[in-house]
Order: sequence, then structure tokens, then C-alpha cells
Amino acid sequence: MITPHRDRSWLPPGGVNVFQQVKEMCRIAEAGGKMLRRLSIGQPSGAVLESVRLRASELVLQEEECWWEYQDNGFVPFHNWARRFVQAHVRTNLADVDWLVSMPTPGTKPMLKNVIIACGLRSCLSRVYTMTEPGYAVPATWSGVGYLNVDHQALATNSTNGFLVEHIELEQLPENALLMLNYPHNPSGQAVGADFWRKICEVCERRGVRVVNDAAYTLLGYNEGQCCLTDIAVEFSALEHLELFSISKEVGNGTGARVGAAVGTKGFMSDFGRIKGNDDSGFVAPIAAAGLYALEEDKESVYESCHVYQARNEQVVYPILTERGMRASVRPQAGFFSLWDLPQKAFGQDIVDAKQFNELMIAETGLVGVHFGNYMRYAVCGPVEDWRQDIIDAFDKANVSY
Repeated sequence: MITPHRDRSWLPPGGVNVFQQVKEMCRIAEAGGKMLRRLSIGQPSGAVLESVRLRASELVLQEEECWWEYQDNGFVPFHNWARRFVQAHVRTNLADVDWLVSMPTPGTKPMLKNVIIACGLRSCLSRVYTMTEPGYAVPATWSGVGYLNVDHQALATNSTNGFLVEHIELEQLPENALLMLNYPHNPSGQAVGADFWRKICEVCERRGVRVVNDAAYTLLGYNEGQCCLTDIAVEFSALEHLELFSISKEVGNGTGARVGAAVGTKGFMSDFGRIKGNDDSGFVAPIAAAGLYALEEDKESVYESCHVYQARNEQVVYPILTERGMRASVRPQAGFFSLWDLPQKAFGQDIVDAKQFNELMIAETGLVGVHFGNYMRYAVCGPVEDWRQDIIDAFDKANVSY
């Protein structure tokens, strides 16, 4: 007779989503009566932009079947939607690059695993390299924890090198590797320009490495010199590349819309499309069309949000924390995050890791961040200008030191 093990997991250890972990910490604190200031939330507050809502309210009345059927790897109502969506993010005139392929996606997060699978796993892929220490952990979780059982290595990005992938490390990449980048970077807010991308593309082309960039924060950049991978990759005829874009953070709170697009070279995109076609059936067409409308007709509202995040970072969070002893890992250049080195002492205690520090800050002050290894990330999606005194009081009480 088989003994039941109802609590047994069939998965390998690890891979717990850190954001869900923080939400659970908040739930416990609030249940104990703690009032929280959430500098942890990594999504724009409120609703999606009014221009999106108004356009969507018109489109949802469409009766034609094409607006409500499976979209699969395309957009049935108008075939050039993905190309226009990508064009709203890049400087390169896509009309001049006929060998680039674009494809709609239901957001970016579920696409990251599909990019890995599209590289052949055991049949071809030699190793996956990611920007996940610190960073958005999804690519490392899928490849390194054991879900896909692929050889994985996190690149050495840190406060010393400004969270820039170093050229010398790329020279060690084996043939048929996959390089998964994230610029502008979550959680550091680091953005990059043409010279950086040129070095990346040159090495990857020469070494036969596929390169992909998660560009979710592209339109929220405040570094005038930044650009996309696609803008520079088109200069390299033998490079295999792919870039992912999304409206989740760009058009107000579009996180629930799950609308995006991928663009890249024919072979890579063909492989990606085969995997994606077996994983999803597309998105809700009226919402996707409304998102594109905002990017083409209401871009000023997108830039207004960017200016708000920049002001909150530079005028509220950065000066308050630095004046109270916190050490910035790097000055953010995009998005709504700032990243901070982990203090060695706080509240009169030795600090072991960022999770401990975050738990202490929540329990003692109600201030919530996100812990990333030896770093703390604080977001400015909420009205931090209204929480100024609470933030000051929290770090005064923490009395951090290094």
C-alpha cells in the first residue's frame, strides 16, 4: 500500500518569488496592526492612462469576430500591430530593416521561459547567462533552479561595475549560449547607450551567442543617451537577437493588461514563435489596440509619468536615505526604483542579509522594500512625497551603519 504524502512537493528546492514573499511579510505585519508604507510595489499606482481607457471603451463594443477570437502569434484585426508597437519604443526606422520579425506577446514575464526553451535546451543550448544577482529572478528560476534543468550562470553585475555587464566576462561565453539582459535594469535603474550595446553585439556575433533584452522600462528612462538593443543590433548581420517590450509599466498601471511585443532576427523569432504557439493563444485584442493608441497618440502622458518617478527618486528618496547613512548602489537612470547596499548594522543589531533588514524595517517602522541578496530596493510608485516624514522617521530609527 502506498503511504500518502499530501504535503510533499515534486519540485526542486528554491525558486520562491521574492515579491510574493514580501507581500506575505506585509500581510503578517498588517494583521498585527502595523500601518505600512509600501516602497516595495513595483507597479504604477492607480489605473491605466485615460487615453487607453477611452480607446478601449470604444473597441470593446466591436462585434466583428476578429476582435474576440484567438490571436495566437499575430493580431487578427490588423497585421502590422506588433511592428508599430516595437517602433514606438525604438529609434531605428523598422521600415528600413526588412529582415526583422515582430510578434505580439501577452506581456513579458511568461515569455522569458519561452525564450530559453526556444534555444533548444539539451539539443543545442550550452548555458544561460542572466542579470539576476541582483535582478528580476524569473530567467534564473526557470533555468537554474531546475524547472528546465539548464546550465545557468548569473553575470557579475554589482555596485562596483555600475551593474554593467563587463566585456571581459562576455569573452568567456561558450558557443550556443543565451545571454539574457535587462536594460533598463530592475532593480538598479541602470540604463545603457549605443557604445555599450555595440560591445555586447560584437562579442555575441563573434562567439555565436544569442542575446535577448527585457526592455520593459525603455520609455521610462531619463538618460538621454540610452537606446535599445534593437537600435544597435541591426548593424550586425550575423547576430541572433531578440528584444521584448510591454505596456505594463509605460501607460500607467498596465500590469494586468498583459500586452507586449517581441522583435528579432528571423531564425530566433521563428524558434520563439514555435514555442510560444504551444504555450498561449494571444491577448485581448481591444486592450492591445488601445495600448498601441496611447503609445502613438498620447506619448506625452507616458513621459509625464517618467518625470514624476524621476522627481520622486531624486528629490525625496535619494536625499532622505543618503542623509541618514544609506549607501546608494548606483544612481538610477530609468524606471521607479533605487537600489541600496545592505547596511552592516541597524536597530543596534548586526545585519546578516537583506531579508533580515527588510523584516526589521517592516516590524519596527512599517517601511517596506524588496530584498535582493545584499541589496535593498525601494520604489517610488506610491506618493512618497506625502510619506516624507514617515520615511525620515523610519531611517532615523533604523540608525544604519556600514
